[in-house]
Amino acid sequence: MQEKSSSFDLTKYWLILKRRWLSGVAVYPPVFMLVFLALITRKPIYVAEGTLRFQKINTTSSLTGLGKEIGDLTPLAEKTNPLSTEAEVIRSHEVLETAINRLQLKNEKGKPLQPKEFLENLTVNEIQKTDILKISYKDIDPKIASRVVNTLLNVYLESNVSAHRAAASAASKFLEKQLPKAELIVRKLEAEVRDFKENNKVVELKDEASKTVEVITDLQKQISDRKSKLADVNARSKAIRERLGMSSQEAVITTSLSQSAGVQEIVKEIQQLESRLADRRTVLMDTHPEIMKLESKLQSLQAILQKRIKEVSGNTSFNVDNKLQLGQLKQDLSTELVRLESQYLGLNSELSTLRNTENAYRERLTNLPKLEQQQRELERKLQAAQSTYSLLLQRLQESRIAENQSIGNVRIISKAQTPETPALSSSSFYYVAGLVALVASLGTMYLLEARDKSIKTVDEAKELLGLTLLGVIPSLSKPKISLRSNQELESSIPKLVVRDTPRAPISEAYRMLRANLKFVSADKELKVIVVTSSVFQEGKSTVAANLALAMAQMERKVLLVDGDLHRPIQHQIWELPNKYGLSNVIVGQTEIMAAIEKVMDNLDVLTSGVVPPSPASLLDSKRMANLIESFASYYDFVIIDAPSLNAAADAAILGQMADGVLLVVRPGVVDSVNASVARELLEKSGQNVIGQVVNGVNPNNEPYSYYYFEQEYQPLETFLQHEAITKTIK
Repeated sequence: MQEKSSSFDLTKYWLILKRRWLSGVAVYPPVFMLVFLALITRKPIYVAEGTLRFQKINTTSSLTGLGKEIGDLTPLAEKTNPLSTEAEVIRSHEVLETAINRLQLKNEKGKPLQPKEFLENLTVNEIQKTDILKISYKDIDPKIASRVVNTLLNVYLESNVSAHRAAASAASKFLEKQLPKAELIVRKLEAEVRDFKENNKVVELKDEASKTVEVITDLQKQISDRKSKLADVNARSKAIRERLGMSSQEAVITTSLSQSAGVQEIVKEIQQLESRLADRRTVLMDTHPEIMKLESKLQSLQAILQKRIKEVSGNTSFNVDNKLQLGQLKQDLSTELVRLESQYLGLNSELSTLRNTENAYRERLTNLPKLEQQQRELERKLQAAQSTYSLLLQRLQESRIAENQSIGNVRIISKAQTPETPALSSSSFYYVAGLVALVASLGTMYLLEARDKSIKTVDEAKELLGLTLLGVIPSLSKPKISLRSNQELESSIPKLVVRDTPRAPISEAYRMLRANLKFVSADKELKVIVVTSSVFQEGKSTVAANLALAMAQMERKVLLVDGDLHRPIQHQIWELPNKYGLSNVIVGQTEIMAAIEKVMDNLDVLTSGVVPPSPASLLDSKRMANLIESFASYYDFVIIDAPSLNAAADAAILGQMADGVLLVVRPGVVDSVNASVARELLEKSGQNVIGQVVNGVNPNNEPYSYYYFEQEYQPLETFLQHEAITKTIK
């Protein structure tokens, strides 16, 4: 596809060259002479050159490792070239004005040279496949040219180093402002980490988690041990309580009372007194004073006993019957019960403590992940802040060092030398003048071609209109330089070539058009055809006449109607009178058969008649529609020569009454604008456009040869001679 496109472009340019070569030849000599005279009369110009080499990074920076990013020749975009950027820096007004001021350069009027004038003599180019820029300056004075280049090189180097140092200085100032802020953030985060550890009693959370698990495991073992001991103590206490028949509290109190000397003494006295009272009652009455005295003493001792029991047990409601004096076995059992009760209370207290401790450790273990997360967040913030602070401190030191070192990444390879010979010698003036003249000629041909909006080839007509190509009618005459105008040349060419030169290639083109019309519509037979064009002078009347001849030669009855009531021409082509015609038939001034002229076998012509003041109103009438229906019923083919589409709406009106519209397009006459307007008009009016005929095709303008272009045309003089001989014979 790419090779085909390239070939087509070359063909297109070759055709332009063939069409516009005369204009190019006319422009070449004067331009050549003007340029040659301008070169030979001007003062010799000398060109001085100097070169700069650029490096990606500065050599000193690459050795020290500091400030490598400053002045790095890395492009911002993928397709940009750093050398092109530096070339624009050299052309900048700041650099140019500094060089101009140092050299005190003046223009021809003696005023300080402006940067715009300086740029006219300055050239900054890249040397291909290198990292080198070449700076050239031209002047009539060779010394000034070399001084300008060398000064410009030095100014650019100073500007380059100054810009890089300014960048390092700006970086240092920025870092100096940011460093205290970063340090303050670090201190604040350190304080937050410290407070977090103090408030949550955190030393090392990872170790604490493992140790907490170990402690909880040990506590669970202790709790299990205490539970087993409690069960044992509880079982033993229960057995002793059942054996003693008292509770643990009673056993404690009983044991305390049995071991109290004061209580036991009173108990003994009461026992002795009760024994004596029982003995005396055997002999004395209850009312006896001695009995009463003993009973009173017994009551006093019992009161003292209750008081001492209360002092020992603190319980006045304690029943002391048979419990104040125990045997040795019961005393031992009571003591053991008391001991077991004390052990039970101790074990129960230990178990409660162990459980509380376990719960505390479990709660701590549950909170450890949350504490770890909080600690990690604080430590990450602190680490980031410390890294930022360290980086800022490092960058500050690097920027200060980079600011003091040479950080330019460009150096002079060669300074400009004073040129001894001018840039252009007298022998090269011919080449320069010839090249400029050639460019001017080609530019003239291109401008003329660009301004010419006319359709030039068959392919352009097909592409622009998008209609089916039914026929290509070549031009009768070969293109040549002629003193006669186009209208005179056109009028001298015979119109009815199918009749006058039936064996000519152009006649065959009309017969091919006739054949294509026969097969263009398979569903409906085309009997009434309207022939029109976009603009005047495209040869639509000639095409209509010759198409009628070609159809009549097939022994079919054909009627040619001149429907152009603006500029009728069929009567001139056929050399017929135009006193009565179509317009007269429409208004009823004459009969149809009286207006129709028979010009040859199977071919009749109806001329336009008198040109009316309002042709559209006549054509857009019921009478005209009835006429076309009558023509279609009587003739095999009816061809209507309609006006151009840009002249009137007559062609659109007639097209609605016909079976189809045939559009004639002539390259070199119609332009793309009028052709597009005609196409839109036909589309909007709903016409049945059967196709287009490209008329007057010049084979020299076509990129491809058509079948009839391969034969040699009969030149115009041959046709004229043939016509003269025919008239002489007649």
